[in-house]
Amino acid sequence: MSILLALSLVVAVSSAAAATAGWVTLPTVPYTLNNKQDAISFVSPEVGWYGNGTGRIYATRDGGLHWRQVWSRPGTYVRALEFLDERTGFMGNVGPGYFPDVTDTQPLYVTHDGGVHWTPVPAPSGPKVTGVCAIDVLRENGKVVAIRAGGRVGGPAALMESRDGGRTWTSRDMSRLTGMILDIRFVSRDVGFIAGATDSDEGRSHAQMLKTTDGGRTWRTVYRSQRPVENTWKLAFPTPRVGYVTVLSYDPSPASRDRFVAKTVDGGETWTELRVARDKRLIEYGVNFLDARHGWVGGYPTGYETFDGGATWRPVPAMGVSVNKLRILPTAGGWRLFAIGHDVRRLDLTR
Repeated sequence: MSILLALSLVVAVSSAAAATAGWVTLPTVPYTLNNKQDAISFVSPEVGWYGNGTGRIYATRDGGLHWRQVWSRPGTYVRALEFLDERTGFMGNVGPGYFPDVTDTQPLYVTHDGGVHWTPVPAPSGPKVTGVCAIDVLRENGKVVAIRAGGRVGGPAALMESRDGGRTWTSRDMSRLTGMILDIRFVSRDVGFIAGATDSDEGRSHAQMLKTTDGGRTWRTVYRSQRPVENTWKLAFPTPRVGYVTVLSYDPSPASRDRFVAKTVDGGETWTELRVARDKRLIEYGVNFLDARHGWVGGYPTGYETFDGGATWRPVPAMGVSVNKLRILPTAGGWRLFAIGHDVRRLDLTR
């Protein structure tokens, strides 16, 4: 073989590798109910689950290369999933009255067999909870110290909490503080955040963030957008001091083109809006960060990536359409990312 031919083959192989590197679409069941699927959870780079608005949950044990349906209940809308380990997990149902054909009134379920069977969590001590959009699991030194579930889009806003691994629950009406609960994130026993909106009516709401410094006993507003027809959506805290939240806009005005994330660098006391794009079509959903500077925002019609803490963003069509949730798992040589929206996609990064 000539040196020239050998070099040509090396270039060809390298080019092919570069072309196929990046986000990979995983073989999942086509989803056509609405614009996105919402829930995905992994306990390792190989073992995970996803669910959607058809009331179905799928599981994988090989990093998403193969999936099997493990559960189905028509009328349930799987909005959130959080697994503690390969056996025990919690599933949030959005509840009736917002999406059509959702009839299940149970907001939160638990499984102890890897998602094959789900049972309602024990009835909480407190007000009725209509639906769940977010579940947060707080761990310290590998031990689960608190589980919280909140909702919902379109209201009413309510929060459930367990401090004994999910055996018993309390609930709280949050409607005097926020019109919706779209996401929850605690960074310590005392400090936590709620992504919400100032009104349960999306046509009247402004994006809103709440913060607690006493473990959830009291909450205060730390961010409120000045533009109408907005709410926050998903939260990411790559460090206890640095956090991001997506700001979702429904504004029909042709002049409304700028789309933002809000960022904090002081542990959530103050928030600064950073423009992701000037694109009226953009609807932002999920967000996650590898560290304080490198992160992703999911959205329609495309997602975005930043390498400088949100100062600049570049579109990443390969990550998928309407990505609602991004998961990051450490691997032996780097990280594995999963993104769920219209479909499920995976990205493997090396250090």
